[in-house]
Amino acid sequence: MQYGKVEICGVNTSQLKLLKESEKRELLNIIKNGTEEERKKARDKMINGNLRLVLSVIQRFTNRGENPDDLFQVGVIGLIKAIDNFDASLDVRFSTYGVPMIIGEIRRYLRDNNSVRVSRSMRDTAYRAMQIKEQLTNKNDREPTVEEIAKIMEVPKETVVLALEAIVEPVSLSEPVISHEDDTIYVMDQIGDNNDDSTWLEEIAVKEAIANLSDREKRILSLRFFRGKTQMEVASEIGISQAQVSRIEKGALDTIKKNI
Repeated sequence: MQYGKVEICGVNTSQLKLLKESEKRELLNIIKNGTEEERKKARDKMINGNLRLVLSVIQRFTNRGENPDDLFQVGVIGLIKAIDNFDASLDVRFSTYGVPMIIGEIRRYLRDNNSVRVSRSMRDTAYRAMQIKEQLTNKNDREPTVEEIAKIMEVPKETVVLALEAIVEPVSLSEPVISHEDDTIYVMDQIGDNNDDSTWLEEIAVKEAIANLSDREKRILSLRFFRGKTQMEVASEIGISQAQVSRIEKGALDTIKKNI
């Protein structure tokens, strides 16, 4: 469960601190009620103590070819906004509030800075294809096939498909698809939930809970559930009794459940 030694923005991610939930609560309380100097120190500690949370979030966006340093910096901005706006009086874990804020900041960055630029020739091809499509539709009282459009344009059908797809505007997940009185269905409602933020948030919560365990607890859980060893085998490898392994394992699992 350890992060590898990877540097992002000059920070060795393997040395990033991780705050316990109780420590976060204490710092958030100081940020709200402390003196100006106390608030500043607590805010800095809160930021530094949650950089691993930012790291966990940006890993979700690494397959887009973006610079990790840029994503990390943007994620930290989202983290700071979350810290400054979090209501410590609510019975909510900070990560439950912070993760969506970090994700939102990164998504805004990607939307504002990475719009696809379509070449002029590709646009010209697309607009000509649309004109021909309209002409054929009016003439034949039906929509033409891609092959029919490509034949008139004297280009491969793949060129027509790519050109038309290139000028399609991206659709927001919040865009309504069907609206009926008070019942509205959005684009996000029609997408599978395998990558749902709430599911992914639970995964991060589990990682945070495991990271707060002792080294011995982590090792025992790793041997038991990742390497499939029995309690007797674990006891023999570590040099303690099977009863101790059972007790430590149960305590670690209870701690994880409590912190999620």
